[in-house]
Amino acid sequence: MTSTAQAPQSGARTAHPDHLGHVIFIAAAAAMGGFLFGYDSSVINGAVEAIRSRYDVGSAALAQVIAIALIGCAIGAATAGRIADRIGRIRCMQIAAVLFTISAVGSALPFALWDLAFWRVIGGFAIGMASVIGPAYIAEVAPPAYRGRLGSFQQAAIVIGIAISQLVNWGLLNAAGGDQRGKLMGLEAWQVMLGVMVVPAVLYGLLSFAIPESPRFLLSVGKRERARAILAEVEGKDVDLNARVAEIEHAMKSEHKSTFKDLLGGGFFFKPIVWIGIGLSVFQQFVGINVAFYYSSTLWQSVGVDPSDSFLYSFTTSIINIVGTVIAMIFVDRVGRKPLALIGSVGMVVGLALEAWAFSYDLVGGKLPATQGWVALIAAHVFVLFFALSWGVVVWVFLGEMFPNRIRAAALGVAAAAQWIANWAITASFPSLADWNLSGTYVIYTVFAALSIPFVLKFVKETKGKTLEEMG
Repeated sequence: MTSTAQAPQSGARTAHPDHLGHVIFIAAAAAMGGFLFGYDSSVINGAVEAIRSRYDVGSAALAQVIAIALIGCAIGAATAGRIADRIGRIRCMQIAAVLFTISAVGSALPFALWDLAFWRVIGGFAIGMASVIGPAYIAEVAPPAYRGRLGSFQQAAIVIGIAISQLVNWGLLNAAGGDQRGKLMGLEAWQVMLGVMVVPAVLYGLLSFAIPESPRFLLSVGKRERARAILAEVEGKDVDLNARVAEIEHAMKSEHKSTFKDLLGGGFFFKPIVWIGIGLSVFQQFVGINVAFYYSSTLWQSVGVDPSDSFLYSFTTSIINIVGTVIAMIFVDRVGRKPLALIGSVGMVVGLALEAWAFSYDLVGGKLPATQGWVALIAAHVFVLFFALSWGVVVWVFLGEMFPNRIRAAALGVAAAAQWIANWAITASFPSLADWNLSGTYVIYTVFAALSIPFVLKFVKETKGKTLEEMG
């Protein structure tokens, strides 16, 4: 805040909405972008080996096709905040829905490998937009008393999207006789896997017409009465709406449209708070979580697991992901964001270290020894569980809450872009690293999980129970 004047107080922190079900619907509809984020990100898991076979490419080239979507994600995330500030959060969602639909159709009907890569970039741009707009919109419409739980809808939608994609992939694989290139509806099975995303993409677009615009955006464009009406919908009639509007407007008076330039400052290019957001994003990815969702079928097959079983394990991992996310949703407003992050980091270290140990053994008859195989499978599920109940949720909640109002949109865009770049680095490097030394690769992920503990302890501040106007 550039002003030292005291902001009007509305008592919004303790306000409960009269129609909580309606608020939940609004948050869930916005989080549909998160569902598509998860679905589009992980559906490729079922197509990796089929793409390798159809286009006869090696690990390095294959990794680039899988990872190239993340470049689109980074661009979408970096620009979504500015787009949302110009045309509104809802219009931004609708653009993302159209891009998801186009990407699904194009990916299902590629002419060549470069063509598939292009459609994946388009889908990636939509994912990047959804990764920013979802948490930002929910943070702006959610009553402070419920914001942590409603904010975690984004991650809940992501993990459900991941699970549904794996279930659909497994079902389609069985329908095609266990062959990823088997014929279904005149196409190869993997093409149908990628094309099914049309259904949730269209639903996302339709839902965007059923939810209100953010009160903060409406106030920024002078639609004061509409903003009051929406605040009454989401924060309840007992709230002093005049005071609440005045509180938001007071915060906005010292704001201007955030730009990249506003993030600069301090001794290391960006302001310290921006670096903390970037750090959270990078650590979330450098523990290797998306290896479990982009490459798990390939990973299990590489240590001797039957293809059908490998798809099933991908699905069970996704179910564990949902369970962990539900745990986080229950405790994020009770325990707080920071304690959950620390608990998760410790659990991830244990799970990853055990995976590294199991993968250090030589294959016997094309498979891991029985003991190491079971340890690897259980440890993989432990890792995903602790990630889901902590970093999977709290990073998105932190990014929606931690930045001062005057830089929130731009800072969130940069932090989300950093997350996608880190995701790309892990995704693009895994096949080659696994060819080099699978155990060593998991040692690297273990080290990053361990380093996240002192990072959180030293730099991350709790945001539980604070209004967005109190963030600076």
